[in-house]
Amino acid sequence: MIALCAVVAGADSWVQIAAFGRTREAWLRTFLSLPHGIPSHDTFGRVFALLDPAQFATCYQDWIQARVPGVLANAPIIAVDGKTARRAHDRGAGHAITAWATETGVALGQRRVADHENEISALPDLLEQVVVQGAVVTIDAIGCQREVADTIVGAEGDYVLALKANQPETWATTRDTFTAVKAGALPVDTFDWHETLDKGHGRLERRTCRVIEDAATVAWLQTNAAGAWRGLRTLVEMQATCRRGETVHEETRYSLSSLPPAAERLNRVVRRHWAIENELHWVLDVVFDEDQSRIRQGYAAENAALLRKIALGLLKQETTSTQSLRGKRLQAGWDDGYLARVPGFPDPSTTP
Repeated sequence: MIALCAVVAGADSWVQIAAFGRTREAWLRTFLSLPHGIPSHDTFGRVFALLDPAQFATCYQDWIQARVPGVLANAPIIAVDGKTARRAHDRGAGHAITAWATETGVALGQRRVADHENEISALPDLLEQVVVQGAVVTIDAIGCQREVADTIVGAEGDYVLALKANQPETWATTRDTFTAVKAGALPVDTFDWHETLDKGHGRLERRTCRVIEDAATVAWLQTNAAGAWRGLRTLVEMQATCRRGETVHEETRYSLSSLPPAAERLNRVVRRHWAIENELHWVLDVVFDEDQSRIRQGYAAENAALLRKIALGLLKQETTSTQSLRGKRLQAGWDDGYLARVPGFPDPSTTP
């Protein structure tokens, strides 16, 4: 609790966490029993280096689902992606994949990726913990695996899996199918499209989502493209054209999905996947200085990463302040009353 309060209030290292504890000891004692006072920074480091990260993540998942209403309600979009704390030195200590509820801004869980593994090996375990009925899981190309689709559908969820050259036959078939359909050379059961136009920050971006549902094409993929995809229903093409001044950049991406052929919904789902980059990874680096963290002993890097994600989720749930996340951290460091209002923390005025 001391560490979490400290991270919310701006601390980014064990030394800063211990210093927060000393300066806020009187406030902490209003709801914590501290018979031996505030631990030293070395004690914080040792505890988090030894703490089993899988157990910590499991306890967090249980806690956050109970404390933050609506995290898993209304069929959420769960974006899954990996990130490395660049100054942790040991990739196995600093790299983890995270499941992010894009609608509520809360991390649902994370799993460490050891230095002798890749993200694929850690994905099924994470997905088994966080996928719920009605959830839509979005994963970049490294997660476009049949085992991943099987795990998601087995948990009664849906998926949108980005498709790239790591699945060459499936990717080529999907691309050629869209080319033929757009040229009028291939009839399909259902073809839907939706387009958005966004303008701001000196750029104009057009995003066109095209969706195909076709029993014959899916049947061919299931039998000829190196194995079956459980629940596969639609093929998705996302075409983005971005104009900035005289410069125009075009990109076309493909995905496999278990969702119905509703282009407007799929356009939004695919776009919300990038919330994990813009609203989690970028914020962790800019607001929580994660890329500069030197924490690396034992399991400490992974546990510290989860502390930051917990703190970020709690700050996003706090709505009485209109400040930025950086401003909220500063206010929490200055004002015990504000820190006590962050969801999930005890209210000292009502704590025996």
